[in-house]
Amino acid sequence: MSRPDLKVAVLLTALCPALALATQVQVVGLFPGAVVLNVDGQRKLVKVGQTGPGGVQVISADSQGAVLRVDGVEGRYGLSREYNPAGMSAAPQRAQLSIARGNNGHYQVAGSIEGHPVQFLVDTGATSVAMNEHQARRLGIDYRMKGQPMKAGTAAGTVNAWRVTFDRVKVGGLEVLGVEGAVIEGDAPVEVLLGMSFLNRVKWREDQGVLLLESKF
Repeated sequence: MSRPDLKVAVLLTALCPALALATQVQVVGLFPGAVVLNVDGQRKLVKVGQTGPGGVQVISADSQGAVLRVDGVEGRYGLSREYNPAGMSAAPQRAQLSIARGNNGHYQVAGSIEGHPVQFLVDTGATSVAMNEHQARRLGIDYRMKGQPMKAGTAAGTVNAWRVTFDRVKVGGLEVLGVEGAVIEGDAPVEVLLGMSFLNRVKWREDQGVLLLESKF
């Protein structure tokens, strides 16, 4: 090996550990005063002023982004932005959403049905995306004409309901097409339930008071 080649080999050897140790950081959830970080594959909810995986410090956070100190360098990061100082190309990211558990112990999240805004209550005990008839009318869903009559069990007993199919149900960046739903006669449920007909079409898990949703494809 010639001396110039030897210098190149030595240089590459010196760089390889630095490339391997480059911290990979993503902000996958934003909340007032806290963020959900994904650091080298380790996900954790970290409050402002605290240090998360890999020594990443959260300086501040709001609905627009977070200021993080990564490897001693401060920078502002938006949702799902990857910190990659080595300049290596990253694989396409699946859509992800993190939902913090509320003080009432429930997971609530804003989304949409057929493009109309909806406030969802995540309910793993609900078979489908369910709503009461007043909510369906507000969303312009013609459930009596297009729905299939059925019976639904509620806390008040068995009531009339209609099985429907929603063309589009979306929360965050996750959109599922052709979702089975139910419109229930009366005033219950008070909130639109994000049930298993949606959740079974995405990946989801609960971790330290945060519900993590991810598209399957």
